[in-house]
Amino acid sequence: MDKFSFLNAVHAEFISDLYEQYQSNPDAVEPSWRAFFQGYDLANENYSLTDEEVSVEIPREVQKEFLVIDLINGYRTRGHLFTKTNPVRERRKYSPTLDIENFGLSQQDLNTVFNAGEFLGIGPKTLAEIIEHLKSIYCDSIGVEYMYLRNPEEIKWWQNRLNQNDNHPNYSVDAKKYIFTKLNQASTFESFLQTKYVGQKRFSVEGGETLIPGVSVALRDAAEKYGVEECVVGMAHRGRLNTLVNIFKKPVRDLFSEFEGKDFEDQDIDGDVKYHLGLTLSKEYKGGQKMKMNLVPNPSHLETVDAVAEGIVRAKVDLDYNGDDSKILPILVHGDAAIAGQGIVYEVVQMAQLNGYKTGGTLHVVVNNQVGFTTNYLDARSSTYCTDVAKVTLSPVLHVNADDAEAVCHAMEMAVEYRMKFKKDIFIDLLGYRKYGHNEGDEPTFTQPDLYKLIKKHKNPSDIYAEKLIAEGSVTAEYVKQATDDFKAHLEVEFTESKKKETSKIQDFMPDVWKGFVRKQLEHMLQPTDTTYSVEALKDIAKVISKTPQGHKFVRKAERILQGREKMVFEENSLDWGTAENLAYGTLLEEGYNIRISGEDVERGTFSHRHAIMRDENTLERVNLLNTNPKNKGEMTIYNSHLSEYGVLGFDYGYAMAAPNTLTIWEAQFGDFANGAQIMFDQYISSAEDKWKLQNGLVMLLPHGYEGQGPEHSSARIERFLQSSAIDNWTVANCSTPANMYHILRRQMKREFRKPLIVFTPKSLLRLPRAVNTIEELAAGTFQEVIDDTIDTSKVKKMVFCTGKFYYDMLEERERLGREDVALVRIEQLFPLHNNKIKEVMDKYPNVERYVWAQEEPKNMGSWGYMLERFELAKLECASRDYHSAPAAGSSARYKRRHQRVLDKVFD
Repeated sequence: MDKFSFLNAVHAEFISDLYEQYQSNPDAVEPSWRAFFQGYDLANENYSLTDEEVSVEIPREVQKEFLVIDLINGYRTRGHLFTKTNPVRERRKYSPTLDIENFGLSQQDLNTVFNAGEFLGIGPKTLAEIIEHLKSIYCDSIGVEYMYLRNPEEIKWWQNRLNQNDNHPNYSVDAKKYIFTKLNQASTFESFLQTKYVGQKRFSVEGGETLIPGVSVALRDAAEKYGVEECVVGMAHRGRLNTLVNIFKKPVRDLFSEFEGKDFEDQDIDGDVKYHLGLTLSKEYKGGQKMKMNLVPNPSHLETVDAVAEGIVRAKVDLDYNGDDSKILPILVHGDAAIAGQGIVYEVVQMAQLNGYKTGGTLHVVVNNQVGFTTNYLDARSSTYCTDVAKVTLSPVLHVNADDAEAVCHAMEMAVEYRMKFKKDIFIDLLGYRKYGHNEGDEPTFTQPDLYKLIKKHKNPSDIYAEKLIAEGSVTAEYVKQATDDFKAHLEVEFTESKKKETSKIQDFMPDVWKGFVRKQLEHMLQPTDTTYSVEALKDIAKVISKTPQGHKFVRKAERILQGREKMVFEENSLDWGTAENLAYGTLLEEGYNIRISGEDVERGTFSHRHAIMRDENTLERVNLLNTNPKNKGEMTIYNSHLSEYGVLGFDYGYAMAAPNTLTIWEAQFGDFANGAQIMFDQYISSAEDKWKLQNGLVMLLPHGYEGQGPEHSSARIERFLQSSAIDNWTVANCSTPANMYHILRRQMKREFRKPLIVFTPKSLLRLPRAVNTIEELAAGTFQEVIDDTIDTSKVKKMVFCTGKFYYDMLEERERLGREDVALVRIEQLFPLHNNKIKEVMDKYPNVERYVWAQEEPKNMGSWGYMLERFELAKLECASRDYHSAPAAGSSARYKRRHQRVLDKVFD
């Protein structure tokens, strides 16, 4: 016994901390303690250890202290499985339980005082008191998952934070009244809509109304306690209208007008349904702290908005807050089925700590209805929780009973505090229910009869909280009634006023960001833009990108690349694609524009042509030569992304939405990889201006061209983008010269408006000796929507229109055949077609008898269908591959045969 008497005087928390150190690194612990812990680990009863061949028995009371510590850690690790967080039905049963017998303790120990209570900040307590304390912290209305975190500081923070108040808030009467007010507004608003607009879709938040006071408290804390100046909220449908009105203060009469189905006052847009619209406003909190609040417009593709919202936040961090991500808070509101089922969530979560995409931590709130459309939660996921994706980035999760308004607000407060301290994501699983079907016209009892029997009998969270406050004397029944009546009266007034409006109006999103930019239509897209830049200035930039900066050493191959650039500009005056592209960036930087490029392997470029980032051979430092130019007024950032298309494209689209003066580029590794991001193209990029009045200047570079690399790496699926081209929604181009690439990038920023730009970039042309330009063609030229041929126009009998890389294949074939009767005219800008310039070219050829569209893609792909439908200047024939289901053959031999057949058709 004397050997272990020292343990009686040791602080229990000290022993626990030391034991944790021992578990992670035994050699780091003092030898006598290490021997003690080794003995403890041998068994749970009558431990014995050998120290210099002497056997010593550990006292029973010391063993029991460690068993209690095991029990404490059991609650910390698994307590969330045994909480009271489901308001309408019992939770799943888990085994083993947290019964004390499972930890080597017995009922006889309940009245024994253990020093392990100090581990919880309550001092020596009986086992019964310790268990009561643990249940209060870990097994009541909030279940906490944090023990899998790998940062000891974070774990200790959570333990101390939860111990402060047993994970239960102690709100003042005023705080309780604020929570009730927001909750009552949420419930009253929903019941008002249900009365006035019976059967209309609104995606009610009933069953999860505590979302409204919860988010309200989170934003208030962020502003008042932590000085957050802006928030960006991305959410889908459930609860969106309530959020717009009761948090974002959207004029209720405007919303009621949208329910009436009135036309939009702006005839140049088609608009969108009410629960897709966004909003920007400024709100002032106590102490004069102002917060700019942005609710991002979203499509029906649920979690798509996540990536866009994060991109907006990153742009604002970079540009508005000088890199300080503590000034802006991203909040993503998910559905339980969507967060578990949509792959975009995983892609976005994986961005959380990446240099090019991190935003200082996101507050994820899940409105957990326990049902997705008609699918029961047991069929909606394999994971225990819908939030288990949080474990990918070791983010903590708080599971909260949505009927407990104070617990919800308390969880939000802790979540904001954690985010601001550790700059990491945190998830709140708001476990409630859905009062109606997926929309208010659905009948949920068809698929969940038992659940909806319970829901019909269940009181709403507002009534539950009101009864609690009345019972404890915080408010009176008259106070509750008056608050409800006053808000109803306000809604009635707004409802009446809405009837007087003849049209609806879509509010501008982030209008301060877009001040000075004017939405423009087709005729402006076809007007020329001055993209000239002097030869002398271009040569100065060329020097910057062809020299190793002082103090750095690059690998030999990189040095040769720089020498090659220098030779192209200053000796040969023959600039290739990579050089022209880098010069375009250099000119824009000097003119004060920022540049952001991201995507898979973009620093070097998939085809090793860009080399925007060089690595110091000795220090491994990343060196961006363009940023070393002392004349720059802007900055260039370029990031290799993780292997994601959907998420990264959405992020960069969001970035461009918040940064119109930044040339924002997403590049696909191969053009066909854009398939994985099709939802972004369909729901945002091609249609956002028409739906939500959103301009966006995002540039998408999609490598395209048939070189015998098989079906997946030949075609960027041009036809899909052309099919979505309409009126003035974006620009689609397939450049065939470095100069045109240079000018189209410059044109993108020099315009007074913004449209998305899709460029089908080459692979083989990057190094084709004929695909070069002089520096004068860059300096004095402009973007050419159409490039005419240079042959004798009087001899031409057939005019062949083409685009991109296929031009050079046909040019080589024409020279081989010695044909002077075929003109090759390049349509560099496919949408919008510049018909006036095309006609000018056609008019130069008086003897043309046949007009042909030539492409290397199959007839059912590429641009043929688009040209057949929209080219009205002449009747076109088609020279292409036959109809195929795959874009190209996998055999290089078959590819060559098919390619030659197309060339034969061109020159038949």
